[in-house]
Amino acid sequence: MRLEDQILSNLIYSDDYARKIIPFLKFEYFEHRTDRVVAEEIVKHFNKYNKHISREALLIELSNRDDLSAKESLDIEKIVKGLKQTDTAIEWLVDSTETFFKKRAVYNAILESIQVIQGENTKLSEDSIPGILQEALSVSFDTNVGHDYLEDAESRYDFYHLKEEGIIFDVELMNKITGGVGLRNSTLTAIASRTGGGKSLMMCHVAATTLMQGKNVLYISMEMSEERIAERIDANLFNTEIQNLRYLPESTFKSRVDGIKNKTQGRLIVKEYPTGSAHAGHFRALIEELKQKKNFTPHLIIVDYINICASQRIRANAQANSYTLVKSIAEELRAIAQEYKVPLLTATQLNRGGIDSSDVEMTDTSESMGLVHSLDLYFALIRTEELDALGQVMVKQLKNRYGDPSKYRKFVLGLDASRMKFYDVEAGAQEDIAESGQPDDDEPLFDRSSRRNFSAF
Repeated sequence: MRLEDQILSNLIYSDDYARKIIPFLKFEYFEHRTDRVVAEEIVKHFNKYNKHISREALLIELSNRDDLSAKESLDIEKIVKGLKQTDTAIEWLVDSTETFFKKRAVYNAILESIQVIQGENTKLSEDSIPGILQEALSVSFDTNVGHDYLEDAESRYDFYHLKEEGIIFDVELMNKITGGVGLRNSTLTAIASRTGGGKSLMMCHVAATTLMQGKNVLYISMEMSEERIAERIDANLFNTEIQNLRYLPESTFKSRVDGIKNKTQGRLIVKEYPTGSAHAGHFRALIEELKQKKNFTPHLIIVDYINICASQRIRANAQANSYTLVKSIAEELRAIAQEYKVPLLTATQLNRGGIDSSDVEMTDTSESMGLVHSLDLYFALIRTEELDALGQVMVKQLKNRYGDPSKYRKFVLGLDASRMKFYDVEAGAQEDIAESGQPDDDEPLFDRSSRRNFSAF
């Protein structure tokens, strides 16, 4: 008996097998149309009545189809009459079915890739081929039936006391809003701001502090050159105004770099791509190449920034609207974070309504609200002339899956833009915002605090 016959037989004779297999069954896994048609009727009946179909009822349903040729009808009748109850071990058959589905998924993916290469599939670009193959290779039966609230209470208790890994911020309130963990693994975080509002500055600051935690950082830029990104990180770690870096003697420069090397085991790789040309497939290939050639595995990935990435799934000339395009890119970046179990930090622009606003909302996100749906943490950097004069920036939480965004919804951080640094301010600067979420008109909202004493390397 063919494996296909055993699969079809057990779908109508074994309720246990049918319930395990049907959620993962795709009709294209069957090579012959006759097998696909039989599977379609079995699954349709199961989904409608929540029970497997009898062989007699299956023959009746198949005879009512008007899309079969006379030869196909005879072949299908022969297949159905050959279906019978077997004594095959269900565990073995489930494993064999999973292997069969994987092989067929890969075979179909290769055929689809050939169609893309030959131009027969006009909806997908050649850049989508790695994703097609990866999806096929990931076919697997998920046997987990869920968390039993009462029976699994002990494991839930252990989960509550499990110390989560993340990238810790060096500013207190950023850690408070993330439950003390910072940027959690397998998550996507975005910073929103106007042009020149501090998005790249914040990402460079996080890259610098993560490096000094002994972690590896991959910084992908599609806006500034690799050297300009490294220059900002130099300003942060050297505690030197960025315009003064060029005046450092070579000996001093090398001494400070050596000082950083001696203080951390982490590494920082900056990679530049042309604007709008790179997508998740390129980033995944870069990560694998760095692993092979430099023995480098990132603990944090930064993409500067999401709106000027390309989508791996949607062609550049596919005329997709901005909502669909940016949502697709966000989902692809989040998949990378989940695949490599690291945080991924990116940024987005504010729309016209949010550029001049001193109280940004989630709806001020540029181009696509689809981005917001994929994010775990989303916050805005708000700068005004008054804040700039004080050397401060307001942070407003827009979305937070780590905790209650109404706590510390707005707060201020110190900003030393010339040194590419953020820092904590005195508690008095937060009091009005922390209590009500809105400024008190009778008292000054921002309090200029003394800056941290940063020692140069």
